[in-house]
Amino acid sequence: MKALFGPGGNSESFYAEGKKHTFQAPAWLREKGLGAYEYQAGNGITGSADTFRKIGEEAKLNGIALSFHAPYFISLSGAVTETRLKSIGYIKKSLEAADLMEAGIIVVHAGSAGKLERGEAMELAKDTLYKALEETDGASAYIGVETMGKQNQLGTLEEVVELCKLDKRLRPVVDFGHLNARNLGGLYTCPDDYRAVFDYVGCRLGAEYANSLHCHFSKIEYTKGGEKKHLTFLDNIFGPDFEPLCEAIAKDGLAPRIICESSGTMAEDALAMQTAYEYYAGA
Repeated sequence: MKALFGPGGNSESFYAEGKKHTFQAPAWLREKGLGAYEYQAGNGITGSADTFRKIGEEAKLNGIALSFHAPYFISLSGAVTETRLKSIGYIKKSLEAADLMEAGIIVVHAGSAGKLERGEAMELAKDTLYKALEETDGASAYIGVETMGKQNQLGTLEEVVELCKLDKRLRPVVDFGHLNARNLGGLYTCPDDYRAVFDYVGCRLGAEYANSLHCHFSKIEYTKGGEKKHLTFLDNIFGPDFEPLCEAIAKDGLAPRIICESSGTMAEDALAMQTAYEYYAGA
């Protein structure tokens, strides 16, 4: 097993090279030498069943591992019951789409703590996840709970791991850019900083979770409240640096899937990560 790299959504270059449809992405990524792709439904699930099947067929044909990003407006911890019930519906639709594509995991945001105490928000998130699991018992994809970049959001590494203890169908999704932003920078400066994350997940959930961790990575601008906007790897002000991550996973024999969410250059920056990983793996 080896680490896989790919973009979250379609890069600007995908369209600049004349591509128009997402089902063309797997072949395009294979030509680039990448091995993963995350379908983006952040603004809502609009694709048809036929479209999702076609993407899945093309991914299988081209050896691309798929994941699915659920709508951003999901809120596991919403204080309004109706909001949480709607979120369960969005999770259900995301899992249905993922199953059509044969994607292995959907990525879900936990939501904001708002004016609630964090402990209270966590209990609401757990309740929402319990209900979502009950209503989607036959789904094959994991529900991935993502670490978040704003300090008023649920989604520290510790909170995500605690939520994932609820059921084996839950998986942590570690976004290193988000964690760095909510910490206001300086979090990942050497390989051991990244190793600590994999060790934390492994110690609390099991080695299987750590070895195949689903990850997001991008450089992210932040303010005093955390995440502001995603950047590209050309940025040299905000972090984190991807090379120590690639060194850590290569030398430790880990096999995460790392989805790059740079602004417009997702595929190019994913390829830069893969190149660094291969360098350290061969060193």
